[in-house]
Amino acid sequence: MITFLKGNLVEALPTQVVVDVHGVGYEVLVPLSSYDRLPAVGSEVRLLTHLAIREDAHLLYGFLTAAERDLFRLLIHTVSGIGPKIALGVLSGMSIAAFRSAVAAGDVKALSAVQGVGRKTAERIVVELRDKLGGFGGGAGMAAPIPAGPPVSGAAGADTRGADAVAALMALGVKPSEAHDAARAALAMLGAEATAEQLIRACLRRSAQGPG
Repeated sequence: MITFLKGNLVEALPTQVVVDVHGVGYEVLVPLSSYDRLPAVGSEVRLLTHLAIREDAHLLYGFLTAAERDLFRLLIHTVSGIGPKIALGVLSGMSIAAFRSAVAAGDVKALSAVQGVGRKTAERIVVELRDKLGGFGGGAGMAAPIPAGPPVSGAAGADTRGADAVAALMALGVKPSEAHDAARAALAMLGAEATAEQLIRACLRRSAQGPG
């Protein structure tokens, strides 16, 4: 089992990163909650990891905090019908604190607004996790609020963040045309000064509320 990676951040995209550990490049799938707080490419990074072994692939998932990894594992090991892809979508679509509040309140609407989580899955999350989140993520394990990074000014910065949003949505299974529409709508709603995190989260919410 690979429990963490510490090495040089070679590449960072909204849904995956590449970490060079002593000359070996590891491709790691990450949620938006971790992506938005990564150091600059070329810097050293330490990611807590979860290794999923399938017949056709070994997939490595990475997280900046123990609380993120704990919630990811809780979802895939406890809630029927939730695999790693949807668990990453949950972490990308809402903060851990918001997730806990939604489960505690039985807020199926808020949970089903996450990309990949339909109403039936949201109802299963509430039923199967409501009694298991009492001590989850408390104390030192709770992820700190994600700080909004400095916005990239100008149209070029907005274009870059828009492309990041499209890439994130497509990686989560959204059709390219719908991903582009969501990115344009989010930019129009939030403005050019929105951070990458704000833009992608708005896209995820809009896509989840779309047809189907």
